[in-house]
Amino acid sequence: MDQNTRTQSLIDTIAEEWVDTLVGLVPTVGTYIGRTEVNDSYGDYGPDGHAAFADAARATLGRLESADPVDDVDRVTKADLARELRLDLELHDAQWHLRDINVLESPSQDIRQAYDLMPTETVDDWAMVATRLAGVPDAIDGYMATLREGIHAEVVPAMRQVHEVAEQARSYAFPDGFFDQLVAGASAGGAELPASLRRDLVDGADAARSAYGRFARFLDGVLAPRATEDDAVGRELYALHSKRFLGAEVDLDETYQWGLEELAKVRAEQEALAREIVPGASVDEAVAFLEHDMERKLVGSDALREWMQSTADAAIAELGETHFDIPEPVRRVECMIAPTSSGEIYYTAPSDDFSRPGRMWWSVPAGVRAFDTWRELTTVYHEGVPGHHLQIGQAVYNRAHLNSWRRLLAGSSGHAEGWALYAERLMEELGYLDDPAARLGMLDGQRMRAARVVLDIGVHLGKRRPDSYQKWDADYALEFMRRNVNMDDAFVRFEVNRYLGWPGQAPSYKVGQRIWEDLRDAVAEREGDAFSMKAFHRRALDLGGVGLDTLRSALLG
Repeated sequence: MDQNTRTQSLIDTIAEEWVDTLVGLVPTVGTYIGRTEVNDSYGDYGPDGHAAFADAARATLGRLESADPVDDVDRVTKADLARELRLDLELHDAQWHLRDINVLESPSQDIRQAYDLMPTETVDDWAMVATRLAGVPDAIDGYMATLREGIHAEVVPAMRQVHEVAEQARSYAFPDGFFDQLVAGASAGGAELPASLRRDLVDGADAARSAYGRFARFLDGVLAPRATEDDAVGRELYALHSKRFLGAEVDLDETYQWGLEELAKVRAEQEALAREIVPGASVDEAVAFLEHDMERKLVGSDALREWMQSTADAAIAELGETHFDIPEPVRRVECMIAPTSSGEIYYTAPSDDFSRPGRMWWSVPAGVRAFDTWRELTTVYHEGVPGHHLQIGQAVYNRAHLNSWRRLLAGSSGHAEGWALYAERLMEELGYLDDPAARLGMLDGQRMRAARVVLDIGVHLGKRRPDSYQKWDADYALEFMRRNVNMDDAFVRFEVNRYLGWPGQAPSYKVGQRIWEDLRDAVAEREGDAFSMKAFHRRALDLGGVGLDTLRSALLG
């Protein structure tokens, strides 16, 4: 990759200043990108904090709109940052923050998850942890104030999300739960911490636990009785969220129909593979056969982590020689067992200087000891290389050409998750999933992603169910999902609750994949014999994270 430094433009300056503004207003964003100077604080989760964010976004958008691009890099930055700021303001005007509570990605989780990425090697690191822990009560109180304003404005979340998040909050409030475990045995490189700091950490953990207990009581006793029983957000608000998560505007009715067709196509592929694995077998019978194959099974979290790491390292070494340009700092990904037990599998980006590497996290549910390699191989490619780690790590590395916003914060779920699903199918094309069992595992994930396109749009837009003239509802959504995934029922319930509370996000994976594949085909058709897959990937990833409409414009003009 060419690392000749590009001269910073006015638009770069505006984008850099927006990053600084964001880090100041939302310090957990700073933690995510490795700005450790804000690791001792939280932003204002109350109504004044949301108003300050909207004012800052509006001012930045005004400056951006009056600035003239000097080159193609600027044109992409201006288009995509303006798109994001406008969507932020539209969501603010729609009062989404007054009802922003869901089981996966809302302030309740943001406040807790900040600690997953904080360094804990030195006394100063632990002092930051102690100070931030002491700030949890104010952060929670601000969040409750925003939700109270929603009650007064009659803009309230779905009851289902309130009850589920209350249960999460209670788990954070338990003695010997997350916060106590965080500070237990804290040390600086194996050395004992000063007694005063140990006391501050214990006091901070107590304060954080107490705050989450108070929050759970508020949710149960104050918000739940006023929450709505309707899980659907309706077409207008859903369209806004869909545009936000994709960075593109799509025809929701056509996408729903396409989702049904894609689901049928993947199901047919699975059925053919099942018969290849066990002659005459159904998909469920083939899965049962594979689940009893001890040669394809890992036992224990340590074995899982070691297998993840060796698989990821091998993919980086091989693909870096053949199909991708992988910069040296991006050739390191760290596979981790998460400190929680929700069942999530996720990726966190490297810090700006790569001192904290990109990390693939596996949150292993309590009591789960066995893992199927055939089912999870494609997950490693999705989260690692050529998936999220290559995509995000390459953007972070490209500091000579991209400003901090483009490298560290820009993008959309459709771009990121669509690329990761594109990467799964690409690995099939490249021969890494020649084992029918591994392909079945990949298709299991693809089927789930297709199913939730249909489910998410179906529920939130009140579409007619595919099996009757009745409208989608939560009960049918759960039944539908159970029919289309081979997973533990607790995970299926969590997933459906996630879709119901986070409209538009779940379809962005499969719809994003569709757009990525369409773009590659369009570029290949335009370039003919000159088309190079490696060059296409390099050009696309060098843009960093962008909305999918911006990606289309940049690649096709």
